[in-house]
Amino acid sequence: MNKMINKCPVCGADLAVTRLYCVSCNTSIEGHFVPEHTPFGHLTPEQMQFLLTFVRCEGKLNRMEEEMKLSYPTLRNRLNEIVRALGYEPGKEDLTPPLSAEDRRQILEDLDSGKISWEEAQARLRGEKYEEPAPSEEGNGGEA
Repeated sequence: MNKMINKCPVCGADLAVTRLYCVSCNTSIEGHFVPEHTPFGHLTPEQMQFLLTFVRCEGKLNRMEEEMKLSYPTLRNRLNEIVRALGYEPGKEDLTPPLSAEDRRQILEDLDSGKISWEEAQARLRGEKYEEPAPSEEGNGGEA
């Protein structure tokens, strides 16, 4: 059986499902049906099989190494290909380690005492490095 396409191969427009057929009892149903779109619909059969194995192995690549007889780097590359196929860039959403309660408290105390600006406090609470904006050259003694 062929994979269902959702775009017209001639003009690229969305296709409408107008007929359903039961292979068991030979029943046909006609109408306008909305196909269920998932982000996984455009993955290759090999990528879908990889994802099923990934889920069955609870995301543990070391278990997948044993089951699929592939090396860790190969598994990692295949997973990264799937991540890209889903529209994401691998590693882009790596989170910085969360701040400890003590670090957060210190940032808020520094803000409260005026040692740091609101912008710097926000950046530090997000785990980002804060850079002071460059001084503007507009202020020439308050002259207009």
